[in-house]
Amino acid sequence: MTRATRLRIALLGIATIIVVAIVFTAFDPFPQPAWYHQFVDQREMFRIPNAMNVVSNLPFLVVGLGGLMFMAGEQSRRPGVFLEPRERWPYLVYFIGLALTALGSAYYHAAPDNERLVWDRLPLMVTFMGLFAGVLAERISVSVGIWSLIPLLAAATGSVMQWHLSERAGAGDMRFYLVMQFYPILALLALLAFFPPKYTGTSDLIGSLSAYGIAKALEALDKQVYAQGGYISGHTLKHLVAGLGAYLILFMLQRRKPAA
Repeated sequence: MTRATRLRIALLGIATIIVVAIVFTAFDPFPQPAWYHQFVDQREMFRIPNAMNVVSNLPFLVVGLGGLMFMAGEQSRRPGVFLEPRERWPYLVYFIGLALTALGSAYYHAAPDNERLVWDRLPLMVTFMGLFAGVLAERISVSVGIWSLIPLLAAATGSVMQWHLSERAGAGDMRFYLVMQFYPILALLALLAFFPPKYTGTSDLIGSLSAYGIAKALEALDKQVYAQGGYISGHTLKHLVAGLGAYLILFMLQRRKPAA
């Protein structure tokens, strides 16, 4: 590991501490807003409540299972996909989390409330941390990525449980959860900008992160999108665009090779 790489890692660590400190000092504890569960499209279809928001989770299941089949097959073992066998583990976690996200999100959207939301957020955090650890392994070192995987999963799932238990106690606090959800996205952007790639496919990863950003915007515009004809809501589109972003990760792995 070069001196420049060690310096970048140190700066990334310092930035992490600063972000966490800012969030916990600048913001008081705040609960999950009750309006969050009031999605505009509540149509029932084929006896499925909130059908569009439930069924639109199907892409996560398809990509998750497709990714697991890819990882189990010979295509993922062709030369250059993973230069070290250990690099496979974060992506296995990613695809498992993705498939479980489809189930958890569908369960939540069938009857949205805080008790069900925890089952949406837990697998989603597993998905985020699998991808984050995978990119750490590729951009910094395999050892850093692999050894960080379990602590990242513990912190991420712990943040969901901390939020959930705080809501049950009547003192909801989303700060830790929001840090664990959004900081890895910011860190991934820093990794892409300042750490050289080990493999091709950076454009696919950028596309995936961009799709996630668009999906979050659509989530915020749930009602406004639905008002444009009443056919599909922003939240339903969020699921579909995020599913596309997830597919780009699988697409990246399917065609990548070591960087020149």
